[in-house]
Amino acid sequence: MASRRLTVLQVLPALESGGVERGTLEVANALVHAGHRSMVMSSGGQLVPHLVDRGSEHFEWPIGKKSLWTLRLVRRMRKFLETERVDILHLRSRMPAWIGYLAWRGMNPRTRPRLVTTVHGLYSVNRYSRVMTYGEKIIAVSDAVRRYILDNYPRVDDSRIVTIHRGVDPQIFPYGYRPSAHWYQSFPYLLDKHVLTIVGRLSRLKGHEDFIELIARLRHQGINVHGLIVGGEEPGRAAYAKELREQVAERELEGDITFMGNRSDVREIYAASNIVVSLSHRPESFGRTVMEALSLGVPVVGYEHGGVGEILTNVLPEGCVSVNDLDALTARAMAFLDKPPHVPDSKEYTLQRMLDETLGLYQSLATSRHAS
Repeated sequence: MASRRLTVLQVLPALESGGVERGTLEVANALVHAGHRSMVMSSGGQLVPHLVDRGSEHFEWPIGKKSLWTLRLVRRMRKFLETERVDILHLRSRMPAWIGYLAWRGMNPRTRPRLVTTVHGLYSVNRYSRVMTYGEKIIAVSDAVRRYILDNYPRVDDSRIVTIHRGVDPQIFPYGYRPSAHWYQSFPYLLDKHVLTIVGRLSRLKGHEDFIELIARLRHQGINVHGLIVGGEEPGRAAYAKELREQVAERELEGDITFMGNRSDVREIYAASNIVVSLSHRPESFGRTVMEALSLGVPVVGYEHGGVGEILTNVLPEGCVSVNDLDALTARAMAFLDKPPHVPDSKEYTLQRMLDETLGLYQSLATSRHAS
């Protein structure tokens, strides 16, 4: 049966920034490009103009607020789904998922939308998080997330889980890309040093202390290295950022480590790096920064767990080191600096593949309902 025009509603708390938000916009743009009606419901945010300018519709609801009062939106949501004749309801976060699921559950099973949920993270395991497993189809953003679902929610039929890896756009992160000479004018101190980079918000979970220790050890070995810490302070965590800067000062590494804050030129920073590291102490669901660096052909060393370990195992297995093993981390970094590994030009984690698989899932669900 030929594909038909769909009305798809994606629901998430807000459209400010982040991986979930970026993925929502990417899917929305693909829907519009394919001729479908794309709708997004959230409390709003800085990304709304980007969404609307590309042809999607945005509906501003306070749907992400963690409050019992938010449950008052259930009846209104049910009416919205009926009035707008939504074909696919895609729930991307827990609080909005409860509103969407409760509204959907009360509709006529023969005419209600098909229900899709995406498990974007390795959430705490409880009844509140379980709603993300209530989709007729559950998208897992990595094999690590698929295992998390099956291990922690054994009543979920594995046939309902569809693994669709997150992807990066090779046009934005092209293999072999190098920064321009003009870019280096702002960072001349990087030209004659080995550059190691860690990207991520300043959070205790991201392993910045291990990164500082790694730079200290490499300097102790006489290696001319410079560390770049890319990422901003999280609200309410200024004390941790201050603590990191104090650690750098105490180790006399002020000239060897730069705190760069949030950056819009992260592609250039990756490409200027000899090694990008991923040192999160807790497993991550995917590890977008790892794939962005690898897409450029930049070697990555990371702790072997979660989505990061999965990506490295598939693309650059020699980049894996045991979690929290600083000796192995240092040895691997030294080996990569001495003899850089070949990073294959992998096409496994591309944005287009992710979009094709997501829209294909939408169409298959809608078609099966249409044919029944």
